[in-house]
Amino acid sequence: MDQQHPIIVELDLQKVAKQSIWLTFIPLILLLLIRFFLNGGLFLTFSLWYFLYFFVGYIILIVFHEFFHLLGFRMFCGVPWKNMDYGVNLKMGIAYATADQLMDNKGIRQALLLPFWMTGILPAIIALYLNDGVLLVLAAALIGGAAGDFAMYKELKKFPDDAMVKDDPELPKLYIYPAQ
Repeated sequence: MDQQHPIIVELDLQKVAKQSIWLTFIPLILLLLIRFFLNGGLFLTFSLWYFLYFFVGYIILIVFHEFFHLLGFRMFCGVPWKNMDYGVNLKMGIAYATADQLMDNKGIRQALLLPFWMTGILPAIIALYLNDGVLLVLAAALIGGAAGDFAMYKELKKFPDDAMVKDDPELPKLYIYPAQ
C-alpha cells in the first residue's frame, strides 16, 4: 500500500456506546465489592453535594482524559503541541483530542491507553484508599468512557508497530499506512 491509499478504521459509535455501558458497570461492581471487603459498611450514600461532586468531577476527568491523549501524542509520538487540537463534538456527543500529522502505530496505541490509566485506574486506586464512593463511581465511569479508545487500540493491534497512522480530525476514524 502506498501513502495515497490508506486502510481506514472507523468506529461504530452505537457499538462503542454498548461496550461503554459494560465497561462502566462491571468495573463499578468489582470496585464496590473491593471497597466493601476493604472497608465494610454501606456501598454508597446519596446527597445533593455528592451529585454536584460527581457532576463537576466528571467534567474535570473528561477534560483530563482528553489532555492525557494529547500528552500521549507528545510523549509517545513526538507531536508538537501546535499540531494538536481538542474539543467536544456536540452532534456526536463525544469529546476528542486529535493530531494533524502521521504518528507511528506503537506510539498512538500508547496515547490511546494513557487516559484509561490516569483517569480510570489511578482514581479507582485513590478512591479505594480514601474510601471515597463518589470518586469510585467516577473512576468506573471513566473506565467505561475509554471504550472507544479500547476499540481503536484493538483495531490498531492488527497492524505493525511501525505502520503510520493519521487521525481523522472530525470522525472516530483512523487512516493506516502500513510500513513499506
